[in-house]
Amino acid sequence: MIDTHSHIYLPDFDEDRAEIVANAQKAGVQKILMPNIDGQSVRSVISVEEEFPGYCYAMMGLHPTSVKGDYLEQLANVEYWLRQQDFLAIGEIGIDLYWDKTWEREQREVFRTQLNWAKKMGKPVVIHVRDAFEAVFQELDKVHDGSLKGVFHSFSGNKSQARRAVEYQGFMLGINGIVTFKNSNLDKVLTEMGPEKLMIETDAPYLAPVPYRGKRNQPAFIKHTLEKLAAIFDMTPREMDELTTRNAAQLFGLDVQ
Repeated sequence: MIDTHSHIYLPDFDEDRAEIVANAQKAGVQKILMPNIDGQSVRSVISVEEEFPGYCYAMMGLHPTSVKGDYLEQLANVEYWLRQQDFLAIGEIGIDLYWDKTWEREQREVFRTQLNWAKKMGKPVVIHVRDAFEAVFQELDKVHDGSLKGVFHSFSGNKSQARRAVEYQGFMLGINGIVTFKNSNLDKVLTEMGPEKLMIETDAPYLAPVPYRGKRNQPAFIKHTLEKLAAIFDMTPREMDELTTRNAAQLFGLDVQ
């Protein structure tokens, strides 16, 4: 298993990070991929990658909910770090209109800018979208030419949004604990489109799967998402593991056993 989206560099894990990583390894997680949030989280995400080399991988990007009045300064900081070292991907980026629509224009600009960086650098993108699928699709349409690839992280959209998302060549859906929630209806959405373009993630410390819902999430819990997906598609957990791991390895250019 590869946890394709985890924030184990956040302060939530400062007291027991090594134990959390050991738990993940014990549970069969081969790699943990960590998207950046903004300028405040950069050094943490890099330091965790350095602490667990070849196991934890840093990405670089500006999260949409961090797009405020200082967004140009924040963008410049991301660009600076992208020049300093090689990151696995550009992320997490996107548009989030759930909490606040005040900065929609700026969020669109920041998203588009980072998509163009990804194209130039040949890096995959990790897209955060909440109450903003139409806006995300509009911005993707402006820049997508077949050279972009990436994942719609924490996917929880409807059937038409799922279909449209994977119509972008090279794009997949990141599935986490939401699929185990009783009223998410995500199982019905996924059943219609098939398992071929899926990857698994935790979004730790958020969105812990059943039976840990409401608790601090961690990469070791990803097996519950895997097992739920396997049940949805009438596959064995091993078959689902092989499929989702292969998808993640191909998208992010990872070597896996």
